Amino acid sequence: MNIAIIIAGGSGSRMGQKIPKQFINVYDKPVLIYTLEGFQRHPQVDAIEVVCIDGWHDIVWAYAKQFNIDKLKWVISGGESGQESIRNGVYSLEEQLNGDDIVIIHDGIRPLLDDMVLTDVIRTAQKYGNGVTSLPYNEQIFVVSAEDNTTTTQYIPRETLRRVSTPQAYRFDKLKWAYHEAFDKKIGIYGSAYTNTMMVELGERLHFAAGSDRNIKLTTKDDLEMFKAYLRIDKDTWLK
Repeated sequence: MNIAIIIAGGSGSRMGQKIPKQFINVYDKPVLIYTLEGFQRHPQVDAIEVVCIDGWHDIVWAYAKQFNIDKLKWVISGGESGQESIRNGVYSLEEQLNGDDIVIIHDGIRPLLDDMVLTDVIRTAQKYGNGVTSLPYNEQIFVVSAEDNTTTTQYIPRETLRRVSTPQAYRFDKLKWAYHEAFDKKIGIYGSAYTNTMMVELGERLHFAAGSDRNIKLTTKDDLEMFKAYLRIDKDTWLK
């Protein structure tokens, strides 16, 4: 089976709204539902778990019923951090999944998930045991000088870099082992750590899957306006 864990446990303080950003309505539909619809329509996704901020569980179930998200099977509480929320989602599935099942982890505030991206991350994980959505850097990257942070004498060749986001997919046996190991030994669980960075700190090799520039994360009001613009624009038929 292929199971999606959607992380929707954040409060969204940087968006400056009165409700968590994953529940903001855009054209009469919550952001989270746009995200869930990407998994609902994908034929390779069998079930969905939402890791949700406390107090919003019933609202998630109600929205799922309203918008026909019938693949939603579990709604559980998040933790104090993103890593704790993912851990809660993984642990709650320990009695539900087999070791060779694929678990796809995705941010609830990335609502523009292309079918192609989801297909490729699943394919990569089935082949190698994990798959992380990635894109090349298209800008030059320079290192700030230690002596004067307004200058530089060093750059990083952009061909050696990839920027990684969600969705990420992992065999469940490895994912379960990794979260127990990381939280037992306090490895890769602090600050901006995520599943991918934790895996590398645990010594695992990650495999790149396809990404998309449309797969934006809604963090600020500007991101929200960009999301609205994407929804309004019809794809130009002449673009190949």
